[in-house]
Amino acid sequence: MQATVVVFPGSNADAEMVHTLRNVVGMSTRVAWHKDTDLEPTDLVAIPGGFSYGDYLRCGAIARVSPIMPAIRRHAERGGYVIGVCNGFQILTEAGILPGALTRNRHLRFECRDVFVKTQARGPFTRGVPEVLRLPIAHAEGRYQADEATLHNLAADDRIALRYCDAAGQITDLANPNGSIQSIAGIYGGPQRNVLGLMPHPERMSEARIGGADGRHLFDALMQAS
Repeated sequence: MQATVVVFPGSNADAEMVHTLRNVVGMSTRVAWHKDTDLEPTDLVAIPGGFSYGDYLRCGAIARVSPIMPAIRRHAERGGYVIGVCNGFQILTEAGILPGALTRNRHLRFECRDVFVKTQARGPFTRGVPEVLRLPIAHAEGRYQADEATLHNLAADDRIALRYCDAAGQITDLANPNGSIQSIAGIYGGPQRNVLGLMPHPERMSEARIGGADGRHLFDALMQAS
């Protein structure tokens, strides 16, 4: 499987994403720059976390007009796999590739810790993975928001991929680290649920030697689905 990691000015999780995809999961992985206007043939496009363009205006608001974005949109529309992690999720919502928006955390603080998420929709990244995963977060603008019509459509189409929960899998307000509506931590988009946006960082929890490998399940599921 061929993967492409897209790097924007201010990306800071790109090296971790490349390492996880290439050295841990075993995907052939290359890097694309935000100024590129086309993608070489690829199966997966990964948009890593960080602070693209310094998070000026809104998180992802400048990145959405980068030269590489039309190619990412075309890739998603024809069914190619896309994963946007943290700032990558913000970029995908700002670009309209995924619905909704990521706003300031409810308590207005930066959150950097491990959380638990419960897998919901059975798309290519989540099919067959354990029900509860422990994953790290690192964000100040991770509060997912959407209008009632969008939330209805996400639920009706089974596109809510992950919800924040406690270690036992209970979805509670106390387990929600940022105030996301309905405890949403990740959603699917695209014609075949081929686009995943999520705030937790699976690439930072994909090897037992660094504290846990729960994040690897998402990438392994994709490998099996492709």
